[in-house]
Amino acid sequence: MLPLVEVQTGPKPTASVIWLHGLGADGHDFEPIVPELRLPPALQLRFIFPHAPVRPVTLNNGYPMRAWFDIVKIGQNQPRDLAGMQASQAEVVELIAREKGRGIPASRIVLAGFSQGGAVALYAGLQFAEKLAGIMALSTWLPVGEGMDVVPSDANRATSIFWGHGTQDPIVPLQLGEQTRNALTKQGCVITWHTYPMPHSVSPQEIVHISAWLQSVLA
Repeated sequence: MLPLVEVQTGPKPTASVIWLHGLGADGHDFEPIVPELRLPPALQLRFIFPHAPVRPVTLNNGYPMRAWFDIVKIGQNQPRDLAGMQASQAEVVELIAREKGRGIPASRIVLAGFSQGGAVALYAGLQFAEKLAGIMALSTWLPVGEGMDVVPSDANRATSIFWGHGTQDPIVPLQLGEQTRNALTKQGCVITWHTYPMPHSVSPQEIVHISAWLQSVLA
């Protein structure tokens, strides 16, 4: 089991959000966002922020850092670390199983991720065998059709996906997010798409939209 950070918004959570950080960050990265969501007291959630394993990352000259899979270059037609992606997928499945063991059904679990973590959330969530409450993809992309094909399960093909992306993102250009969105939409995925005038980050307006979406899928 991955090391992780947990934050509960009440003593008796009835749903869980598994939130994956971006390249080089850790589980503490999005911990401060929980109070900023201003969720109603009646919606008691357990937020789980796992730490990715430390591994050499080609994009950063082989320097070891927390990463869900290796990245050579962010863009189309680049070598893909499928084994690393599948290993992270297995870690996510284990985290879901842990929540189920604590009384939270899969249908009350949201998978979320930022940047590289968002890629894993999409990859693992769409292919998960049981219906999830939703998938949150923030400033991310997925190299669909380039060795990391995603075939959505029947259970999650129509699962609600919140996607937020910055129009000024220099790390994961908006076009990459749009390409992934279009490829997944062709497979029947249901994506609520938002763009924001921001770089590779999360904006106050996006936090408001995330809160509203969480409340809608976990009502």
